[in-house]
Amino acid sequence: MSQFDLIIFDCDGVLVDSERLAVRTEALILAELGWPLSESQIVARFVGRSAADMCKEVEAHIERAVDWDEEFEARYREVFEKELVAVTGIVDTLNVIDTLTCVASSGTHAGIKYRLEKTGLFTQFEGRIFSSDDVARGKPAPDLFLHAAQSMGVDPRNCAVVEDSVSGVVAAVDAEMTVFGFSGSVTSSEKLASAGATTFGAMSELPNLLIGN
Repeated sequence: MSQFDLIIFDCDGVLVDSERLAVRTEALILAELGWPLSESQIVARFVGRSAADMCKEVEAHIERAVDWDEEFEARYREVFEKELVAVTGIVDTLNVIDTLTCVASSGTHAGIKYRLEKTGLFTQFEGRIFSSDDVARGKPAPDLFLHAAQSMGVDPRNCAVVEDSVSGVVAAVDAEMTVFGFSGSVTSSEKLASAGATTFGAMSELPNLLIGN
């Protein structure tokens, strides 16, 4: 039995193994735009933040407007169609968690739905999906997690968040939630821990963490 009343899952990198694919694609796109960054630099700057935040920072750096959806969204979809899968072990983990769950992601509602449907996870969370589109400030602000907790009728202090990014961990900590950092994506356990997360490297470990073992 979990010690929490609500488990809030991030989507990219936690439920679906998309971060590696997105970062690889973004490295190519940014090089084309004249701002070559390594994959590790992209992880540090942008993982966990909304596409709108990323686009704003890119536009400021290259000093011109970019229609990210029009120019580049098809690139992500092409890669995801070929390679996107659920995070290893997440299906079995969700099947043994008997606590209320939801998703709170920096993605758009359309993007979250696409990823979850593509990996067979949408029905696990249908009707309990929250997006950065729903709040004024995305991660690392706590607004999205607080919105999810309020919508689900749960005190934030009784919520656990499962995240894979520093921005997400910071947001959860600021929302006064307990946060578990999944280091099996693109952010190291050291960085997740330094931001305030209890870290784990395999989804099979999560159920025991949720019951305090």
